[in-house]
Amino acid sequence: MRPPGRRGVPTAPPALLLLLLLPPLLVPLLGAGAPAELRVRVRLPDGQVTEESLQADSDADSISLELRKPDGTLVSFTADFKKDVKIFRALILGELEKGQSQFQALCFVTRLHHNEIIPSEAMAKLRQKNPRAVRQAEEVRGLEHLHMDIAVNFSQGGLLSPHLRNVCAEAVDTIYTRREDVRFWLEQGVDSSVFEALPEASEQVHLSRCGQVGDGGKPCVCRYGLSLAWYPCMLKYCHSRDRPTPYKCGIRSCQKSYSFDFYVPQRQLCLWDEDPLGC
Repeated sequence: MRPPGRRGVPTAPPALLLLLLLPPLLVPLLGAGAPAELRVRVRLPDGQVTEESLQADSDADSISLELRKPDGTLVSFTADFKKDVKIFRALILGELEKGQSQFQALCFVTRLHHNEIIPSEAMAKLRQKNPRAVRQAEEVRGLEHLHMDIAVNFSQGGLLSPHLRNVCAEAVDTIYTRREDVRFWLEQGVDSSVFEALPEASEQVHLSRCGQVGDGGKPCVCRYGLSLAWYPCMLKYCHSRDRPTPYKCGIRSCQKSYSFDFYVPQRQLCLWDEDPLGC
């Protein structure tokens, strides 16, 4: 079976400085268990530029990504390959003049498919030629809309992924997942005590989007959208007359946006959701 990637030696436009997968002998020794970190400047969907941190821990077989949006929101993504779990976290700054808390934390937990992002051992070897270059994703993947209808019990979250209790420490009561992903994890042996039912789907159908609710104390369906502006989603393979088989020679970068719908008991817990038609 032919490895993924384009046939022939991949070439890049002159302005693009590729990230390289260096041979193992050229990778600095990081010490046992020490994660490798890469900081890149990335262009957000709105055109603004921010710094993104990517960490890979090949021992734990995990990857994490973190970036700060222009409005101050801190977005992080964790991929746990051992447990088939990915965790999205958003720390949303509150507007103190409106009586909001300093920040609000949300965590969304879904099943990880291993073809979504490059393996942790490959991520740990990434280096960039020009750290000052602004990276823009080569591929924009479609918006994924997710209905989060199950809550995750924070006290038992370590049974789902050892990363959850650290990543979602500020979101103890606002960790959400999907029924279809829960079914998969239960089949993998995850204990059912990790998950808690939210109001039944039939009840949620009759609830309005929070953007349509004026009373701050009423329950509603909240929507939160986030975007991973730049991440290594695929390995590139090259061919050479000197090598009998294709070899890893770089990465393909992607941008991916997500929209999460979830139940909140009070409208005031979803003050960012102003447009019922938006995401």
